[in-house]
Amino acid sequence: MKRVLSGMQSSGQLTIGNYIGALRNYVKLQHLHQCFFMVVDMHAITVPQEPAALREQTEMAASLYVAAGLDPNKASIFLQSHVSAHAELGWIMTTLTHMGELERMTQFKDKSEGKESVGAGLFTYPSLMAADILLYNADIIPVGDDQKQHLELTRDLANRFNNRFGEYFTMPEPYMPEVGARIMSLDDASKKMSKSSPNPGSFIGMLDEPDVIRKKLSRAVTDSGREVKYDPQNKREVSNLMSIYSHFADMSIVEIEAKYEGQGYGPFKKDLAEHLVAVLEPIQKRYREIRSTGEIHDVLKKGAQEAAEVANQTLIEVKKRMGFVL
Repeated sequence: MKRVLSGMQSSGQLTIGNYIGALRNYVKLQHLHQCFFMVVDMHAITVPQEPAALREQTEMAASLYVAAGLDPNKASIFLQSHVSAHAELGWIMTTLTHMGELERMTQFKDKSEGKESVGAGLFTYPSLMAADILLYNADIIPVGDDQKQHLELTRDLANRFNNRFGEYFTMPEPYMPEVGARIMSLDDASKKMSKSSPNPGSFIGMLDEPDVIRKKLSRAVTDSGREVKYDPQNKREVSNLMSIYSHFADMSIVEIEAKYEGQGYGPFKKDLAEHLVAVLEPIQKRYREIRSTGEIHDVLKKGAQEAAEVANQTLIEVKKRMGFVL
């Protein structure tokens, strides 16, 4: 059985972009593979976090994993910080990473742009991300378009380790859905939908109330014209909305184009909102149950024990090959 590893940051509320690009795929993959899904709270602190907010957002993200359909009996669900091997292998991978490799990371350039001071963690976190993956010798990594560069670095580091210390690490492969791997902002389709955006109208959170969803979609930017047609080059705003529609209504792009031929954006956006509400309301209900019972803490404890069993064995083998005294 192949291994799958993925995780999402606990900074801000998870959005429908996280649901389409990652969480929905997690739910499918748990039935086919040995899966490890974590909330990457150590990555979250590469930018400043308020302690109370970090705690709340971490529990929120983990609870949404379960509410969306992840089963603790089929997949290991845990917090990155609960498995100390992540930090230790993260440092080891940092020592194998070249400065030039980190300087080329486009996410670092984007996140540091215009800032007077940037923490070293933001620069070196791709090495920790590589450690996250390699700890489980994962075969399949669900990634968005913007994470492909990090996965390439992971493969380079696995190769570098294998060449120096003997074949050990598996070469991880990306897993990406064909449509909607990257959902864009509702107010600017040139930018990825982000849960940390200062404009709440730019994203739809998985916990947004139905009326909030309807209002955000009614105000979503669309192209000039009325035609509901998928054309990412010339009609990127409506194409982005069509990608979202495709996932939430389980319809092909061709079917959506045919359904709204000659109708314009109004009916299309109204129906899209109802499809989102229909999918998200049951998830929100289950989420409230999980938070009120506190069951997420038992889920995370179980998941961390399962993850640590695999991760610690990997760490021992890595240290042995590198010459550490054990």
